[in-house]
Amino acid sequence: MAGSESLEGTTLNVYACMIKENRPMGPRETMRLANLSSPSVAYWHLQKLESLGLICKDEYGEYTVKEKVTISGYFWVGKTLVPRLIFYAFFFIGILIIEITVIATPFFQYNQVPSAYMFYLMAPTIIAMVLFLSEGIWLRKKTKIDATKKKSATKKPPTAATSTEDS
Repeated sequence: MAGSESLEGTTLNVYACMIKENRPMGPRETMRLANLSSPSVAYWHLQKLESLGLICKDEYGEYTVKEKVTISGYFWVGKTLVPRLIFYAFFFIGILIIEITVIATPFFQYNQVPSAYMFYLMAPTIIAMVLFLSEGIWLRKKTKIDATKKKSATKKPPTAATSTEDS
């Protein structure tokens, strides 16, 4: 879908939150779950997602996800949005494990000390792995809904009736 190209930042976070919840949500609940500053900010992002055709509004004023689209640079793993860079990092981790195995096998089997150039050949793999992993984790943190924020958003504050009963 062409609309998925403009999904980024907070709008992407709201969309990922709605996919993860998989139920109708209003602006106030969206504000709490996506950690936004006000219901009007949540409403603005919900309107943007509706104009892109990704969500729809029901007769009660709550929004539901119409379709789950592919987003450039990300994969959907179930209901979780994962940056593609993390998969690239795992690819380089696999290559690094193979390289270490190739270097360590002669050392342990024949007591041959590996030459220094073998470690120089591993350096680009290590650098690529670290770069992809750090960038992927950084992107993941940007779009991740914090579990503690989610728990506090669903917890109801004590009412006056319950506080007087406790006394």
